[in-house]
Amino acid sequence: MTRRTLQGDPPVEITLRKSARARRFSLRVSQLDGRVTLSMPARAEEAAALAFAEEKAAWLRRVLGAHGPREALGFGSELLFEGRRLVVRPAQVRAPVLSADAIHLPQDPARVGARLQAYLKLVARQRLQAACERHAGQLGRRFRRITLRDTRSRWGSCTAQGDLMFSWRLVMAPAEVLDYVAAHEVAHLAEMNHSPAFWAVVARLVPDYERHRRWLRSHGAALHRVDFGS
Repeated sequence: MTRRTLQGDPPVEITLRKSARARRFSLRVSQLDGRVTLSMPARAEEAAALAFAEEKAAWLRRVLGAHGPREALGFGSELLFEGRRLVVRPAQVRAPVLSADAIHLPQDPARVGARLQAYLKLVARQRLQAACERHAGQLGRRFRRITLRDTRSRWGSCTAQGDLMFSWRLVMAPAEVLDYVAAHEVAHLAEMNHSPAFWAVVARLVPDYERHRRWLRSHGAALHRVDFGS
């Protein structure tokens, strides 16, 4: 995949994705984070794809304007962490340090996003590992491994082989929401479907799971709008 920028007010960043199945150019704006993807036939020329995007530039800016901007991180900005809003502050530290209302980072503004992302991934793995082990133990099941990704289409998944995948951005949500997603994927170890039997397993693990599903539907897109600069 290749990234290009349409010049204008404002500039629009587009990811070009070649596909053997594509028969024509098509544009998609993610409902989660506003990223723009232009799918194109494998043999199509990049110049033709960009010309197509230019024709749709007014529509793209209109859609992106309604969606809301990406939120860049820097000193003084706020970051959601386990459902709490923390101010990002510079400090004489070697690694991120949490306080009641802030997260303190080494004094290098160019590395703010990268350091926060690395910290969130570390904590997300710890929280998800513990939650999955607890829920799997309740069911008498085992999972193989946990993988973290920055997915936009789903918060987690479970393979038939027992591999679990989660979005590390879940650590930005309240702890009980992360716990629900862990339970949801672990439940697939018992029921590899979304049948009533599956939801009965989820309810056994997290009785009030509907409340956490609603939180993700209402607030999940905001987690994806945070731009860590990667």
